[in-house]
Amino acid sequence: MATQLSVYNDALFIVGERRLTALTDPGEPRRVLDDLWVNVPKYCLEQGHWKFAQRAVKIDYSLTEVPTFGHRRAFAKPADYVRLSALCSDEYFNAPLAQYADRGLFWYADVDSIYVSYVSNGASYGGDLTRWPESFTLYVAHYLAYRASTRIAGTADRRVLVAEMQQTKLNALAKDAMLGPTQFLPSGSWAQARAGSPSGRHSRTSLYG
Repeated sequence: MATQLSVYNDALFIVGERRLTALTDPGEPRRVLDDLWVNVPKYCLEQGHWKFAQRAVKIDYSLTEVPTFGHRRAFAKPADYVRLSALCSDEYFNAPLAQYADRGLFWYADVDSIYVSYVSNGASYGGDLTRWPESFTLYVAHYLAYRASTRIAGTADRRVLVAEMQQTKLNALAKDAMLGPTQFLPSGSWAQARAGSPSGRHSRTSLYG
């Protein structure tokens, strides 16, 4: 089971530094890791459609954000949103919504409600370290070690760190893909237009694992 301290110590081991006994230990290594920890977990969550971090919600259109042209409804993105996995018009996620726009803090479409599956960094999803698989934990530790190595005088070669980080990422993605069936990512109106499919007949050709 991962904890912030255990991930810190894994990262320190990778760069050849001494382990911490607590998150309150003094010293530059811990301060560097603290600074990086603000963004590193979310960055790593953005790199895949991790099943342990998946959340599905129904979102009704916003009463305060009213489009002045184009799609007639706006839908606020959840506060714990990291990465979109599926955006559909039905609760069973069988009907990908082909015509929508993604702008800033909102999605825009011509329906009254949308069903969204996404990677979440919420406290009960990707933000809960006890849910992290070992492969993902190792990937985060390697990425943290790589980022910290510019300021921590460890013994690791940065070229080796990059190679190991990329390998642990691929391993984590491969193991995550084996946990469930292949899924389909709906394309938005812009991507659909690029593909030359205004009718949405090919909206289910984009796969993720």
